[in-house]
Amino acid sequence: MRSDTGGPALRGAVGRLPADRIASLTIALAAAALIALPLASLMRLAVTGDAELWPHLAAYVLPHAIVQTALLLIGVAAVTALTGIAPAFLVAGFEFPGRKVLEWLLPLPLAIPTYIAAYVYADILDAAGPVQSALRAVFGFRTGADYWFPPVRSLGGAILIIGLVVYPYVYLTARALFKTQSASFAEAAHTMGATLWQTFRYISLPLARPAIAVGLALALLEALNDIGAAEYLGVQTLTLSIFTTWLNRGSLGGAAQIALALLAVVTLLIALERTARRRQSIEGDAQDGTVTRRLPLTGRAGVLAAIACAIPVAFGFVIPGGYLLREAIRRGLIAGIEPSLLTALATTVALAAAATAVVLAVGIAAAIPLRLVPVKAALSLLAVASMGYAVPGTVLALGLLSPLVAGDEILNGLSRWLTGVPLGLVLAGSSAALILAYTARFASISIGVVQAGLAQMPREFDESARLDGAGIGALLRHIHLPLLTPALTGAALLVFVDCLKELPMTLLMRPLNVETLATSIYQFATRGSFEDGALAALLIVLAGIPPVILLMRAPDAREARR
Repeated sequence: MRSDTGGPALRGAVGRLPADRIASLTIALAAAALIALPLASLMRLAVTGDAELWPHLAAYVLPHAIVQTALLLIGVAAVTALTGIAPAFLVAGFEFPGRKVLEWLLPLPLAIPTYIAAYVYADILDAAGPVQSALRAVFGFRTGADYWFPPVRSLGGAILIIGLVVYPYVYLTARALFKTQSASFAEAAHTMGATLWQTFRYISLPLARPAIAVGLALALLEALNDIGAAEYLGVQTLTLSIFTTWLNRGSLGGAAQIALALLAVVTLLIALERTARRRQSIEGDAQDGTVTRRLPLTGRAGVLAAIACAIPVAFGFVIPGGYLLREAIRRGLIAGIEPSLLTALATTVALAAAATAVVLAVGIAAAIPLRLVPVKAALSLLAVASMGYAVPGTVLALGLLSPLVAGDEILNGLSRWLTGVPLGLVLAGSSAALILAYTARFASISIGVVQAGLAQMPREFDESARLDGAGIGALLRHIHLPLLTPALTGAALLVFVDCLKELPMTLLMRPLNVETLATSIYQFATRGSFEDGALAALLIVLAGIPPVILLMRAPDAREARR
């Protein structure tokens, strides 16, 4: 039986290397500090903030924001469940016209940021947009008072739009489990006369429920992180309340108090996701690892299945992506690229590339030493560091501000003492703050990828190399890093695109007079001319497509190797 903490040779080596234990613990502590420090700062701000503001927030801001946030999450959960589960069940279990293409297209809405989807659908569905203009032309309506049309700038509009671009989280997790559910269960049900609906209702859905819960938790965390869509569509969520309280009211303490309420929601979602994982391990005993054999759907059933899968793709990717391409061409944005856009593009790529490099370095530095020198306390610290992706960007930005300002005060004090000249805001007022914020939020991706890759790597590799006299450096260069390269490449692409798309932290922490693609789109939207930012939006969408395809290829490649 393989030991979780390494073989005898490795444990012997560990016992001789107390310095390595200290180094592992130190690195893990530094990684955990990326999350722990901003959250501690946030709590201090909330406690020491303006005490007179809290009654106002409690009476007039929080109740409305909590209700709006709860309704948004409930609605997004319903939309993502509807548009994610049914297509996952169909493409995993049945053959129908267009299945192979739709299976690959269904995750592509992940490449559309929620704020871009909101800007596009607001343009399309507003009174002056093409949909209502066509209705007026066809039916002879003269004004909006002559007919009723659902308002897109509303809570309902936000639920539908956000749900249509985050449903792939549910689709991907549900599809993976539907594809590996025991075929014998479904075949036994069919033999006993069960219909397709009964098989789905009583066998497939209960087995997939834990994976669906994980996907729903990820989708809802994305919805919580959103600022651009909520602000544009007029939904006062908790995240948006933090943003407006900080910038419009100038109250850091008030924003921190709202952020703590938001963290309570995040903690609840994480608890639900952890519960789902525990249930998944229990139900895994009922699976035999056999890939489900797909049943043919012909005639009307096959057409209906294709339509059910095509609808989420059409509304989540084809329409927004097509609209951006059309606007970019129609306005001549591709032919005559503005210098400001090129500057924003270069800034975005440079920031995202720098952050990706730092995030990968943190993941490698924090996770690999713990394979060689397992330290229980360090593993717990890495669990803290892995919470970053669950913390909304607005909350992280707010929590990082005070530590960065404190760091600047120390540096300025040292500079005055040495040279008599202060350095200014070299941390809080520079791109370093933004890269640090990106790292705090996305380091969990690289840490998770490295830990997962190491878990699949036989420990005999390490032990053989150490017995042959290989040091830690040689082990990393010749065994661990080469075997982790495919996973690290995928993680790098994901982090890079997440940094390209990230709006809340970039808005709050970018240096003065610095614009990225995301903030440029936001500026166009706030000026009421989002169409002029169509090319910037299109660039972000195009950059997001390769990582989404990689996400699809990874599990399929593992399935093909079995």
